[in-house]
Amino acid sequence: MNTFANKTDSELKVDILSELKYEPSIRETDIGVIVKEGAVTVNGTVDSYTHKWGAIAAVRRVHGVKAIADDLLVKIPGSSQKTDGEIALAAANQINWSTTIPN
Repeated sequence: MNTFANKTDSELKVDILSELKYEPSIRETDIGVIVKEGAVTVNGTVDSYTHKWGAIAAVRRVHGVKAIADDLLVKIPGSSQKTDGEIALAAANQINWSTTIPN
């Protein structure tokens, strides 16, 4: 097993999960951690960018973390996902309604 800073990957993962548990801005159950040779991949979903930054900051605080790959997805509650067609229609409408853009 590979080590970094005298910790195995599994010890480092346990330390990271413990740090995430005590980070008040996040729910650690929504976040997954993968550790390989001291490089940490953080994945899962959070409900704001503040929570995303809090999770990454918590991982940075753990001694032995060599690198962080941030694969956290922000899903803002109550926001509606638009299709590409809906976005294109909204853009076309904005252009049509604009008084500063000639027809």
